[in-house]
Order: sequence, then structure tokens, then C-alpha cells
Amino acid sequence: MWQLIGQDRAVLQLKRNLGTGTAARSYLFTGPPGIGKMTLAISLAQALNCPSEESPCGQCSSCQRIATRKHPDVEVIDLASDAEGNRTEIGIDRVRRLQHDANLSPFEGICRVFIVDGAELLSTEAANCFLKTLEEPVDRVVFVLLAVDEELLPATVVSRCQRLELRPALASVIEAYLIDKLELQPPQAGLLARLSRGRPGWAITAAGDSTLMEQRAERMESLRAALEGDYEERFSYAARLAAGFGRKRQGVFDVLDLWTVFWHDLMLIRLGLKEAVTNTDIEAELARRADGYSLEEIRDTINSILKTQQGLRSNANARLALELLMLQVPLGRGELEESYG
Repeated sequence: MWQLIGQDRAVLQLKRNLGTGTAARSYLFTGPPGIGKMTLAISLAQALNCPSEESPCGQCSSCQRIATRKHPDVEVIDLASDAEGNRTEIGIDRVRRLQHDANLSPFEGICRVFIVDGAELLSTEAANCFLKTLEEPVDRVVFVLLAVDEELLPATVVSRCQRLELRPALASVIEAYLIDKLELQPPQAGLLARLSRGRPGWAITAAGDSTLMEQRAERMESLRAALEGDYEERFSYAARLAAGFGRKRQGVFDVLDLWTVFWHDLMLIRLGLKEAVTNTDIEAELARRADGYSLEEIRDTINSILKTQQGLRSNANARLALELLMLQVPLGRGELEESYG
């Protein structure tokens, strides 16, 4: 049973590979956090090791132990598994351990599967070392690389993998799952489905843990303060974001994503398309704020945010990039009374 929401295309391709005996020795699954990359990787590992004719069955001992990360032939490599305790990149020592393990026969399964979660976090040295492993495949061994931004991976590594891009799921599909499987009420399910922006994992996590919604509320308040504050307040906000960038890059990208969606909502309202808004719970506030900007200002702001994200991914100075963004965000001229509860 392939446990994936809204990724029928990717699942069908993997089923065809397995059904025709043309499974790749190395895969690269790409897509934003929460889209289902790890879920798909675990399902593939189950399918490769399940003894059932209809694999993965999800019921056998092999499938269940893989699902709970307790199977000896399925290993996840990520920052937490780095023996050096390096929290910013996956080091070469971890890759060398992987190489050693890959040369061992399966302990009890059919195939050994190594899942590299956050493959773009491989150090340059580790990535080059890992490339040698991909160039010399071993029988009964499959590598699955998971990456949010494949452009941060060496092109030589990407070229050695069969690439599968996981695309955002439809909000209606996610909403139906939240209602049918998690028994959420339609208003909550609809909001989470919109806010997930096609990422089922995010919606499922938010449904069972209030932390994500609390975090969103905090980030939205910071966004408001920056919009309504003077340049001193904006530069202070940029400095706080930049300080966090060194510790947790993804958190800053998540904040910029929130900014992008916020301004995209303003554009939709200016165009008379409020039914397509993502932040449906603050629609009244969005309508008031949209009156304070022209379409050109909104468009330019969205482009500035996207350029800032691109610069940060290219190792631009975080503080300078974020301060420049704060200078480029226009001051609103509409009624900006807070309506968020």
C-alpha cells in the first residue's frame, strides 16, 4: 500500500519500474518540506523488500518494521545521524560509513535501501565521495536522495539518479483526507488544506499539533510589525531573521514563503479573485491592506522576495539581503487596522 496523498503520477512511475524490473539503483525525490518525499521513500523501501505479490502490503513484518524505522536493511542518513554532530551539513565520515554498509549483503531483507534526507546538505567533500558510490552500483542496494533544492547538489550527483519531482497536491484532495481520515470539521480542514499549499505532510502535522499554527500566528505578527513600522523596526526584523539564518536556514525560507503568500493574496484580491486566497482566516484584513498598494507595487514586492530567496540560496550575505528587501517593501496607504484573531 503506497501511503501517499496526491502523488499518483510519482507512485505510478515507481510501480512501473518495479513491475518491469527496471527499478533504478539511485533515485532523487525533490519537492518542498511536507510534500511527501520521505513517505514515498519509505513506501519504495517497503515495496523493494515486501514478500507479498501486491507489494508493499503494509501488513507484513518487513513493511511494518520499515515504517517504524526498525528494519536493519533500511537506513536513513541525515543531520541527526552524523556521528560528528555537525548540525549544518552531512559530513564525509557519515558517507564513508554508508559506503561500508552498502557493501554488506542484506541482513534479512531482499534489498538494502539508503535514504539520504536533505541530500543538498552533503558537504562538498561528502558529495564527491558519495558520487563514487553512485558510479559503482552494488547489487541489491538502492539509494534514495531527498532534496528540497536540487540545485544545491552537484550536477554529477543529480545525473546519476532517476529524478522524481513531487508536485503540490490539490487543496481539495488534502481537505478530503483531513475530513475523511482525521475527522476534522470542514472549516478547519479547508483552512489547513489552503495553508499547506499542496503539502499534505504539513496539513497532517498541523491537524495534530498546534505548534505550526502558533508559529504561523507569531510570524504573521512579525510581518505586520515590519509592514507598519519605520525603517528602524524593519532593519531590526531583518537582523533577527539573519541571526536565525546561520542556525536554521529553512526557518528563514519558511518566513519568506509566508511573505510571498501574503503578498500573493493581496494581488489576488486586487484582481477580484478572493476565492483563491490562501490565508482565508484573515481575508478581511487582506482586503483592507490590498487597498493600500497598486498592482505594480505588489508585483515588485513579490519579485523582491523571490530574488532575496534566490540570493540566500546562493550564499549572499543574509543580513544585507534581508535589509535590502525591507527597503524594497513599500509602505501601505490603506486602512491597516488589525483583524487577525
